[in-house]
Formats: sequence, structure tokens, C-alpha cells
Amino acid sequence: MIRDFDISSNDNTLYATGRCSNRCVFCCEPPVQHEDTEALWAENMLVLQRAPDGVPVVGISGGEPAVLGERLIELLEIVGRRFPRADVHLLTNGRAFSNLSYARRVVQATRGRLVAGVPLHSDYCCDHDMIAGVAGAFDETVAGICNLAAAGAAVELRVVINRYNYMRLRDIALFIHRNLPFAALTAFMAMERVGLASDNAAEVWIEPCDYSGYLAGAVDFLDQWHHPVAVYNVPLCLLSPGSRRFACRSISDWKQRFASECDRCELRAECCGLFATSTEPFRNIHAICSSA
Repeated sequence: MIRDFDISSNDNTLYATGRCSNRCVFCCEPPVQHEDTEALWAENMLVLQRAPDGVPVVGISGGEPAVLGERLIELLEIVGRRFPRADVHLLTNGRAFSNLSYARRVVQATRGRLVAGVPLHSDYCCDHDMIAGVAGAFDETVAGICNLAAAGAAVELRVVINRYNYMRLRDIALFIHRNLPFAALTAFMAMERVGLASDNAAEVWIEPCDYSGYLAGAVDFLDQWHHPVAVYNVPLCLLSPGSRRFACRSISDWKQRFASECDRCELRAECCGLFATSTEPFRNIHAICSSA
């Protein structure tokens, strides 16, 4: 089903391909094996043709958009002509951008308006590679992050919290501080319990209420060093009070929902809510009330 752009939406995204060069153990949309470029290309051209003027941000996601190679550059140029003032938010595992020439050409295709959201699974290469499902992924991802930044992109690091990395969140923050201090933002993210995150739940799943202390330590560390930091996909009631100011309303409006417990919560308007797509809700959802 084609989802048209909406000027009032927080998620106007083109789905470039379902193929991916990684196979992350918690992936919410497991990669496809068949060639899907042409069908999705036709859909995306129709979306761009019908889109309202003035869309401020255009997302490009997958799968891994960079598996399109030269076609990704062509897509970005088309987006740039249709929305010359829009920023482009590219969700990518970063590995293809270990090629500096390709990184530069992709950034140039966006007229320097590229924000690249890149997952960093761990500060430890073996853990990152295991989570990504590809040997050598860590080295290519870190090189890609550095190359994108050097080419002029704003890089948003994304740390998806899972059972393999939650106890290392502060170590990951320290790695970012020491090695990737140029990051425009570091976002710590809760998983969406669907796809492989649901299939592999016994292996990868960890509840936000069980990692909130580790998350608070990582967020506080980066904030104290004046690194921009955010928390995505975690309802405010599951964060420590000191971490709530970093939380964003990050869940796309078309798949956001609230539990019945949220009806009387004083902070509902500021909260990201829950994924309507998740097979199970987070534990310990509760209303935040000053009278309680």
C-alpha cells in the first residue's frame, strides 16, 4: 500500500528497498532476498508526484538504501529537485559509505542537506558484528560514519538497546565521546517488538524498565560532555525522572498508540507512546500524576 506524504505528518518517508547488507538480530523488517527496486521506484515516483509542496524533511529508508548504489544518488537528486529546501533523513547501516567517494557523492546529491541515521550497536567490534549479523560490519560502519561526516553530512548515531548491549550503554557513550565527538546527535532507542525482535525475543528482548538505570548513566555522561543526546521510543513513565527531558516523540504518527493507563497521565501530550505494531506492549506502563 502506498502511503502518501502528509504536510502535517512527522514521517514522510520513501521506502527504497527491502534488501539489506546486514541481518540485525532485532530487525523490525527482516530483509527480502528478491529484487524489488523497480516496483518500489515506481511507487516512490508516484508519491513524490502527488506530495504537497513544502514538506520540510524527506526520509529515505529500507532495508538498506545504499544497496541501490547509483540509483540512490539518482533518487536523492530527484528528491532535491522536488523539495529544494527539504532536509533528507537517510536511515542506513553506514557500511557502503566506507567508500569515501560514494559518501561524498551521496552528500552532494542532497545539496549538503543530508542527515544520516546510522546504528552503532556496541563499542566492542565483535558485539556489533554479532548484532548486525555480518563479520567486519563494525569497521565498515565506523569508517562510513567518519566519511559521511567528513563529506558534510550530519550524523545521527542510533543505539538500539537490546539484551546484548544494554549493560554496555555507558561504554558505548564513552566510545562515542572519544572517537565520534562530531556526531550531531546520539539517540538511544527502544526496540519495536515485531519482525526478528519478536521472533528472537528470548535472545534479544529487554524491557525499558530493566535498563532505565543503564540508559540514564549513558545519557547523563554524554550530556555532561555537551554532546547532543536523545531517547527514542521509550514512554516517559519508563524513564528515570532525570532522563525524561531527553525523550522525543519519536514514534511515527501512523503507528503510535497509547495504553488505557495513559488516559489520565499528565505527560501524555509530551510522550512518544507505544508502537501499535509491537506484538506485546512494554511492561510497567503507568500514568504519571502529580497527585499520586
